[in-house]
Amino acid sequence: MLGSRKGEAPGHHANPKDADDDSTDEAPHGVVKLISAEGFEFVVDKKAAMVSNTLRNMLTSPGGFSETREGEVRFPEISTPILEKICQYFYWSLHYSSGKETSEFQIEPEITLELMMAANYLDT
Repeated sequence: MLGSRKGEAPGHHANPKDADDDSTDEAPHGVVKLISAEGFEFVVDKKAAMVSNTLRNMLTSPGGFSETREGEVRFPEISTPILEKICQYFYWSLHYSSGKETSEFQIEPEITLELMMAANYLDT
């Protein structure tokens, strides 16, 4: 999966235009494309991306930001494996946000520092 240039979260549209085009709507519907430093594209539910306060601000701010209009965000400083783990965290966080059930989010020790720096930037 990491050798490819384009990726997609399981069960989600490969192209944001395939979903309801509400990229300028503040409601968390549709999908957003997150692009790693290497150009790998992760298409995730907008609701999942909203786990990140930084992404929430980028995607819902008035003022015609390109991220809001296009529904895609580039991360020139975040590598593909780290962005993949962050996308996994978004879905994990949504699933366990009710607090009724819990599961530990597994993080490989070798990526901990880089993942913490990205999580800090994304305010997750």
